[in-house]
Amino acid sequence: MNKIIPFVESLYGPDSDTVRHQAERYKTLDRRFIDHFGDRPRCYVSVPGRTEICGNHTDHNHGKVLAGAINLDMAAVAAVSEGYRATIRSEGYERPFSVSIDDLSVREEEKKCTEALIRGIAARLQGSGRSIAGFDACIDSSVLPGSGLSSSAAVEVLIGTIFNALFNNGAIQPEEIAKIGQYAENRYFGKPCGLMDQMACAVGGLIAMDFLHPEDPSILKLPFDFLSRGYALVIVDTKGNHLDLTDDYTEVPDEMRSVARLLGAETMRDVRADEFFKNISRLRVSAGDRAVLRAMHFIGENDRVARMADTLRNKDMREFIRLVRESGDSSFKMVQNIYSPRNVQSQGMSLALSLTERFLSGINDGACRVHGGGFAGAIQAFLPADAAESYVEYIEEIFGHSSAKILSIRSTGAAFIL
Repeated sequence: MNKIIPFVESLYGPDSDTVRHQAERYKTLDRRFIDHFGDRPRCYVSVPGRTEICGNHTDHNHGKVLAGAINLDMAAVAAVSEGYRATIRSEGYERPFSVSIDDLSVREEEKKCTEALIRGIAARLQGSGRSIAGFDACIDSSVLPGSGLSSSAAVEVLIGTIFNALFNNGAIQPEEIAKIGQYAENRYFGKPCGLMDQMACAVGGLIAMDFLHPEDPSILKLPFDFLSRGYALVIVDTKGNHLDLTDDYTEVPDEMRSVARLLGAETMRDVRADEFFKNISRLRVSAGDRAVLRAMHFIGENDRVARMADTLRNKDMREFIRLVRESGDSSFKMVQNIYSPRNVQSQGMSLALSLTERFLSGINDGACRVHGGGFAGAIQAFLPADAAESYVEYIEEIFGHSSAKILSIRSTGAAFIL
């Protein structure tokens, strides 16, 4: 266990209280592993969640995204097991997730289950010539499901990193692990998703991603610390229900593509802005107003990502905050992903945004926007750091204890130590 302290310090920073807390967390995981699986050589793994800062619903249409890894993560203790069975015990789940990976075919009964992710990641690794075998693992997560911080992508990257650490000498690059996770979610888990979430979790830091070539996106790291510029990043989980939102999510990229096809293109990335605006009268008749609005959002948001990245490079927080407001306004009006039209009585995100705007008007600074896919879940707020605690107290009166998290950008993505 002597190696835990330097591992923790490298991931969570020098703050002594944080280091003590995280070291105890790994020690607890270690004890749980020994209780369930026995005492044998093992590795320690950490994968951060992610926050989307700009580029809401753009990656599916080959757009640009600004995202960052955060200081909430999934931690694991793992070791090689006998045979070809992968078994994961996760805090909060009574039964383990267990898969025999000598059979890597897609199983319909596993769709939407963690077992599908394990099997799909193993299949993709083996298919690309990587080594796989059985393992046992215990997992603890501070990336809450449904919070918009990409717990599913973090799980995928975590599983891929365990295979990388135990059987591939750490030779698999983070970008490849991200792509493997996306494949497993699409093909085995049965959920269409882009690559943004997995890439942000795997690579770490604040990154600008361009999905013009979605199989091989360009990635630019932007060294930036919001706290050093006097601002805090806060995520508020409105406790929305994500169970029946698949149709809402898939309709956004599908409607954008329907507009693109009417203009002779496959995705909105291939559509010129002047051509789009010249044809709006025709497009709204053929595709409908909502599809036109969502396509309009893509055009503005894609441009906004590049401008926002420039503001961070130039440390221009005033312009950055203005662009966050602009992005949030576009998502609310054009993407319309603040609540589900199938459940109009549940509008926690609309309420959270409205209350946050009321708070921000009192301090005359800051901005808020939808966080992630939307329709239910979390919002994001940037505000002066000295107002963050007051804001958390204010918003948690409505959404409950621990619904708001003050976050920081984590420079390291997927990490492990043997």
